Amino acid sequence: GFVVKKNELNSNLFDYQKDIVIWSLKKGKSAIFADCGLGKSLMQLEWSNQVYNYIGGSILILAPLAVTEQTYREGLKFGINSKVVECQDDVIEGINITNYEKLDKFDTSKFIGIVLDESSILKSFTGKVRNQIINNFKDTPYKLACTATPAPNDYMELGNHSEFLGVMTRGEMLAMYFVHDGGQQR
Repeated sequence: GFVVKKNELNSNLFDYQKDIVIWSLKKGKSAIFADCGLGKSLMQLEWSNQVYNYIGGSILILAPLAVTEQTYREGLKFGINSKVVECQDDVIEGINITNYEKLDKFDTSKFIGIVLDESSILKSFTGKVRNQIINNFKDTPYKLACTATPAPNDYMELGNHSEFLGVMTRGEMLAMYFVHDGGQQR
């Protein structure tokens, strides 16, 4: 990651949002688990904007279908340029937004940063989309996972987030933090 100062961030962010964005940028790969209404869209747009300003290249925001245009409009509202894209040919340098269903239309190796909007999509630990996301972005240097529903009591989902972010695989996380009793009953 890299360091930015509060005064370098979008002035529309609240102080707590600036602190979260600064922390996330410093980590380079992080997750924002913030409740509804706390401004995840603006934080992820500003995170993406800062990655673009610092590194250059293309950043992809993957969002649910119904949220794609909303994220674009939110960027316009706060002075952050982005583009809704359908396929790799549409991609620009800067922030690109598409929905999860179109992921297979992109060369994911071309992106310097990836944002998962509603990263709870990683919930299904054996799902095709989960595996596609983790595998396609394993070498992406900047990653951000954002959700209001991380299901903190669901260890598998936390393990999937850990694997997406490149911290450790889901299996490693389970082995490190949880004891398997072998299933023996008395």
